[in-house]
Amino acid sequence: MSNSSGTSDAPLASVASEAPVALITGGGSGIGAAVARRLLEAGGRVVVTGRGEKRLRAFAEELGEPQGLLTVTGNAADYDCVRSAVDRALGEFGRLDTVVANAGTATHDSVAEGDPAGWTDMVLTNVLGPALLIRASIDALKETRGRIVLVGSVAGFVPTPGNVYGATKWAVTGLAENTRRQVTEWGVGVTLIAPGRVETPFWDGYGSLPPGRLLTADQIADSVVWAIRQPAGVDVNTVVVRPIGQPN
Repeated sequence: MSNSSGTSDAPLASVASEAPVALITGGGSGIGAAVARRLLEAGGRVVVTGRGEKRLRAFAEELGEPQGLLTVTGNAADYDCVRSAVDRALGEFGRLDTVVANAGTATHDSVAEGDPAGWTDMVLTNVLGPALLIRASIDALKETRGRIVLVGSVAGFVPTPGNVYGATKWAVTGLAENTRRQVTEWGVGVTLIAPGRVETPFWDGYGSLPPGRLLTADQIADSVVWAIRQPAGVDVNTVVVRPIGQPN
């Protein structure tokens, strides 16, 4: 993974060394970017990963290249990339308190009529990616008694005809609880945030926004940050957030 930030390549660990550190995959736009903004505004330090170097650079520039932001280019479904991002977070900031598995993609087709060419990348990003992030970060999170946040979907609770994307989010729903049952004894919290329809670049591949009211990325970010800020010893596990009017 390559990196860029609002500062030189010098270590940033000396900057507010006690401030919490979060690593967000797919954080250059949409929900991930909104979470990063919230945490930075609160004085936290944030590592944002994504595949697009230009998008990450634009995000950092948009925020004024804050000293507490580190951007790292890489693939959330590649363990070497994920492990490298965790190492960069620890090397630059000295600790890791939260990871947010936000990277995701959708093919917007069906199992009976869709194009299988896109399914491999979707399954790897949506299902393997969060598992790799958990594996790469768990030792650091044990040290801080931190939190794992998985961004799922209401599609992981409500079946939709032929929805392959929904099947990947059902896997994330299961991964969240399976992970919680293992890591809770180490003092690590796990929260699944399952949004309904949100106005984000997720819909770019669909061709248009869905009908009806949509949530904003900032509204979902509020839920993520709320879960992260729970008092010590409190573990909020599942948060489903829909816009009023979404029936499924």
